[in-house]
Amino acid sequence: MKKNRYKIVPSSYLVLIKNGKTLLARRCNTGFEDGNYGLVSGHGEKDETFTDSLIREVFEESGIKVRKSDVKVAHVMHRKGGSDERVDVFFVAKKWSGKPKIMEPEKCDDIDWFDLNHLPKNTIDYIKFAIRNIRKGVFYSEYGW
Repeated sequence: MKKNRYKIVPSSYLVLIKNGKTLLARRCNTGFEDGNYGLVSGHGEKDETFTDSLIREVFEESGIKVRKSDVKVAHVMHRKGGSDERVDVFFVAKKWSGKPKIMEPEKCDDIDWFDLNHLPKNTIDYIKFAIRNIRKGVFYSEYGW
């Protein structure tokens, strides 16, 4: 008899840092954390690696182009949120092309650079947690358990 395995949602996030600031986007009309800031990110699709998902989602959401050779995994988080479990992979990029802009206005109403030491109060909690861990050099964390 074939055993059904438990499924975990894969998500990729981009942490861009420039002049002591990081890029955040404010969510709207999504049903998840609307009105709060998060990183440019997205869910992986079937047969898509975390890196390929990152590259696709970053371009779709912000118009920024990153290459596989320019991104590096900085943090991995096993997260429980509601009824889902997720594996969140946070990448950093030293190089990218394009100027960030809102590409999906139906899902995002602001995108801007924010001081790493003074993130907006309405930054999603697990995003703040991940950014703090990245800055401390912590590679793995668990959140929401």
